Amino acid sequence: MGFLAQVTTTGQISKSDIALGSWWSDQFTRILPMDVIQVLIFALISSVVISLVYRKTYRGVLYNPTFSTTLILLTLVTAPVVMVIGSNVALSMGMVGALSIVRFRTAVKDPIDTAYMFWSITMGIVIGSKLYIIALIVVALITVMMIALSFVRMRTNENYLLVLHYDPAAEQEIDAELHRGVKNYRIRSKTITRSGAEMTVDLRLNQRADIVSHMLDIQGVYDATLVAVQNETAV
Repeated sequence: MGFLAQVTTTGQISKSDIALGSWWSDQFTRILPMDVIQVLIFALISSVVISLVYRKTYRGVLYNPTFSTTLILLTLVTAPVVMVIGSNVALSMGMVGALSIVRFRTAVKDPIDTAYMFWSITMGIVIGSKLYIIALIVVALITVMMIALSFVRMRTNENYLLVLHYDPAAEQEIDAELHRGVKNYRIRSKTITRSGAEMTVDLRLNQRADIVSHMLDIQGVYDATLVAVQNETAV
C-alpha cells in the first residue's frame, strides 16, 4: 500500500521503484516462489506417472494421446488453485461455486477415464496442500493397484465382434467351429444376398484364441474380421 500511495502522490514510476519497492514483496507474503516451483514439480511428476499408468493399462480400441495430456494438465492446474485458496473460506466457497457451473462437454467413452480424471484432480489438491509425501505414497499405491487390476483383466475373456463373409453352404461348418472354439456367443445379424452371406457374431474370447484363422480354414469363407468392442449389451 505504501508503494501505491507513493505512486499516487508523485504521479510517476520508474523501473528502480518497481525493483526496489514493496510491490514485489506484497505478491509473495503468503506464497514463496520456491513453494510454487516445488508444487509444480511434484504435480508434474505425479501427473506423468498417472498418464503412463493410463497408457499402460488402456484396453480400448483406439488410444487417444490427448487424454493423457489432459490428465497432466488437470493436476498442474488444480495444484496452484489449491495453493491460492489456502485457508481462505470465502475464496474456497467462491471457487466451489465457480466449479459447479463447469461442464465437461467431451463425452467420456469409458467410465474408467472418469476415474483417472478424479485421480489427477485429487493429486492436484493433495500437492497443492503441500502434502508431498502423502501424494507420492498415494500415487505409488494406486499405480500398483491399477497395474495389478489390468493384469487380471488381461487374463479374462473380452468382448469381440466377428464379421464373416461366406458362402451359405458353409454355414453349418461355421456353426460347428463356433461351438467348438467359443464358449459363449450370440449371432447379432445375418444377411444373405445373391453374391453370398454376411454374419455378425458377438462373442467372448481369450486374447490368445485365433478364431479368425480357424474360420478362414473353412471352405467357403471369403474373409473374417474380428473387432474389439466395449458396451453394456455384449455377451
